[in-house]
Amino acid sequence: MALNINFNKINAKLKNLPPYLKAIVLSAPSIVLIILFIILLYMPKGAEINGLKDSIAKLDSEIATSEIKAKKLADLKIENARLKTRLAKLKEQLPEENEVSGLLRQISELGLKSGLKIILWKPEGRSPDPSGLYVKIPVTVEVVTGYHNLGVFFSYISRLPRIVNISGIKLSNPALKEGVRVLTANFTATTFSAVPEPAVTKGAKKP
Repeated sequence: MALNINFNKINAKLKNLPPYLKAIVLSAPSIVLIILFIILLYMPKGAEINGLKDSIAKLDSEIATSEIKAKKLADLKIENARLKTRLAKLKEQLPEENEVSGLLRQISELGLKSGLKIILWKPEGRSPDPSGLYVKIPVTVEVVTGYHNLGVFFSYISRLPRIVNISGIKLSNPALKEGVRVLTANFTATTFSAVPEPAVTKGAKKP
């Protein structure tokens, strides 16, 4: 069916309309096009843009969080490696159980070498450290010696490859003997023994 539009009649009718109605009729197609543009193109694109902005903001937040976690994990790994190295070095300074008696004998010999007269050498009870890594082995010592000789003895102790702590030093009864000032020194010499790691039972599954 052919569409027969008589534009002359339309123009004639438009001429008879008041000016304000004529303006409305003439501007109607433009308004319709603008409305269609807003509904069909602008609004969907605007919603899509806002959705993309929200997604990007969320991803940016997740990326920042992941980067922080990754950096923290890297720092923790470095600190863990440092502590393991420190622990290994400390274990090297702790004698095994079968080496303790030899170390105590070495300390006693260093005392004699330094000119100390040993009055008391009394190993005390062993006490495990709360960490479970080593056992403390204290020895109560009393010697008669001069200030210089005592300093020499402590110097020897500080150079031992194994850890030996000197604590509770008490000096008393200074006296002059054969032109040399001597005194009585009481202290505790504490060494440490590494706790052996439990042997893995044959056939046992590793954790």
